[in-house]
Amino acid sequence: MRIEPFNDTPSRNRTEYLLIVDDKANNRLLLNTYLTSAGYTVQMARTGEEALALIETRPPSLVLLDIRLPGLNGYEVCRRIKTSDQLGFIPVILITAVEEEEERLKGIESGADDFISRPIHKLELLTRVKSLLRIKRLHEELQQKNIQLQQMAITDGLTGLYNYPYFRKILRQEVLRSLRYGQPVSLLMMDIDFFKMYNDQFGHPQGDQILRQFALLLCKNIRQTDFLARYGGEEFALILPSTDKNSALIVGEKLRKLVENARFPLCEKLPFGRVTISIGVANVPQDAKEDERLIQLADQALYRAKREGRNRTILA
Repeated sequence: MRIEPFNDTPSRNRTEYLLIVDDKANNRLLLNTYLTSAGYTVQMARTGEEALALIETRPPSLVLLDIRLPGLNGYEVCRRIKTSDQLGFIPVILITAVEEEEERLKGIESGADDFISRPIHKLELLTRVKSLLRIKRLHEELQQKNIQLQQMAITDGLTGLYNYPYFRKILRQEVLRSLRYGQPVSLLMMDIDFFKMYNDQFGHPQGDQILRQFALLLCKNIRQTDFLARYGGEEFALILPSTDKNSALIVGEKLRKLVENARFPLCEKLPFGRVTISIGVANVPQDAKEDERLIQLADQALYRAKREGRNRTILA
């Protein structure tokens, strides 16, 4: 294993902001000198109350906290930081006068991440700070990756819309909410006309471009409360909360005309000379009382629109 030499300079791409909490000016000055010489940005507080106010206003990357403070002591300040949903991720180093086991146990109980005893040596201080900041960054990166994985699990990779499993989950929730609170919810099932013909003639990459452009067009023309998903292939589903059947028909027609008038690559080669969609509309509670039946009825209306000539919106 190769051991890297100690480097007391924070990442070039990120200036860390640290908070020193100590009631004695000489102690604050010493810590400030050590930390700023290593490239850190530092703010100082003299009391626990002042520290908590600063942390609420601008959460630091790390807190260096003296145990013996007037008013709120360091243990209580640490406990409040660590029990906060918003601030609990901030590393805290408790500063003690001597290495006493009882003080360290109380510090562990309050949630401290590390300890340092006086007299404070620069190399030890910077090593402990750098180590905790590295752990914090790794934790943040892991959290971000988890968020990305969660998003990937509910997102269609091609269009960026929600995928079929997540659509089913949301539809079930919306139907239950509709029945509980007496508010209607409508479902639009949409299918791009002659898409297989387009795919066969111009290839899948060109077809994929149509799907992405179509998804983007719809996203720009629905409400924030609406839920758009790729149902599968060239079929899409749109959940309209708090929307009755007649209003859903108006929405469907608006979207159908937007697609009809949009310019898609090579659309002039299609039978209508443009990209068009067929839409089926169903509603809770007017047509159905559960999500499976709602999908079935909207799908039947969609295929009726196909049979009757395509490029139209049909009610269940």
